Amino acid sequence: MSAEKEKPKTKSSTKASSKSSSKTASGEKKVKKSSSSKDDPEAKTHKLALKGSSKLVSEFFEYCIHTILFQRGVYPAEDFTAVKKYGLTMMVSSDDQVKAYIKKIMSQLSKWMLGSKINKLVIVITSRETGEHVERWQFDVQIFGKNAKSRSSARSSGTPAAAGDDEADGENAAAEPQPPAKESPEKTEAEIQSEIQSLFRQITASVTFLPMLDGNCTFNVLVYADADSDVPVEWGDSDAKEIENSEKVQLRSFSTSNHRVDTLVSYRLAE
Repeated sequence: MSAEKEKPKTKSSTKASSKSSSKTASGEKKVKKSSSSKDDPEAKTHKLALKGSSKLVSEFFEYCIHTILFQRGVYPAEDFTAVKKYGLTMMVSSDDQVKAYIKKIMSQLSKWMLGSKINKLVIVITSRETGEHVERWQFDVQIFGKNAKSRSSARSSGTPAAAGDDEADGENAAAEPQPPAKESPEKTEAEIQSEIQSLFRQITASVTFLPMLDGNCTFNVLVYADADSDVPVEWGDSDAKEIENSEKVQLRSFSTSNHRVDTLVSYRLAE
């Protein structure tokens, strides 16, 4: 695993191993801190808005993981319980191992989101029998007003269902430079919730066109973050886990005043 600080890293949680490394934050934090004055109410308001938006996006990702695991049958339906969220009935895992794994991911992901470090989250479903990646859910994160980094790499965490699997060797995954995203107009909570509702309904309806998953499957979560992000030792490098010759379907997006999330699902056609 590469520990080169200047290369932005994609983080995805994996079992701790000798390949994982930790990084110290660069001077970016200090610059950010000095740029906001206590006497600047506008800066303070923006900071609070960014914090709320980051929490909302992190929470959205958490429910996405649960929803995809349920809708795609990665775990038995009886391992899920119904809860109310976003004005919808959502299914969340009640399996202790799965809950602990997702909690570990979300604990770190929330910190990276708050620090505006994340540009992509990926959920990969893999066949246990063949080891092939059969489905890949990609959520691209745009942070309004921030210049996107030119490179990022993927990290992946060992899943609860695949705790004994070998960890993949880490590879840097280059990303194209992106211009800073334009600011979004102010939105009410009701408008944002409506967009999130529509996206979750679309994820639920995706079972109508996605191939049925054969046999037992497991999943991995990849998080793409900036090079100067602090990386816990439990998180290791991973390849991007792309699906060869895949079909791709662009789903809905949602946005807040600070973030925009675009959704893409890739899948392998049944032979």
